[in-house]
Amino acid sequence: MAGEDRPRFVLHEHRRPRHHFDLRLEEGGVLRSWALPRGLPTDPTHNRLAVEVADHDMEHLTYQDEDKSIADLGWWEEHDRNERRLLFTLHGRGLPRRYALIRTAEGWLMHQTKEQPPAA
Repeated sequence: MAGEDRPRFVLHEHRRPRHHFDLRLEEGGVLRSWALPRGLPTDPTHNRLAVEVADHDMEHLTYQDEDKSIADLGWWEEHDRNERRLLFTLHGRGLPRRYALIRTAEGWLMHQTKEQPPAA
C-alpha cells in the first residue's frame, strides 16, 4: 500500500451492539480511537459526535470478525494540532478527505473541512 512508512488508520464498521463506526489513528505505537455513532461527516455543514475510547493495539488495524469489518484503511497525515483540535487528512481507498477532531467541553466532534485536498 502506498504510504506504508506513514502512520496508518482504519475505519471499522461495527454492527453490534448498535451500528456505529470506529476511527483508529496510529500514533505512538498504538491506535488512538474514537467511536463515531453516525460515521464520518459527509459535508462541512454537519459535525458528528466522536466519543474517545481506549487506545487499541496495532493488531486492530486489520482485525475483523462477524460483527466488525473494515470500512476503510490507509494512512493519515497531520496538518495541525493543539489541545483542542487535530487537523488531518485520511488517505484511504477513495479520495483523500480532510477532517478535524474538535474537543468541546462535553467531548469530541468530527468535522469535515470545507477545503479538501485535490484529487490525485
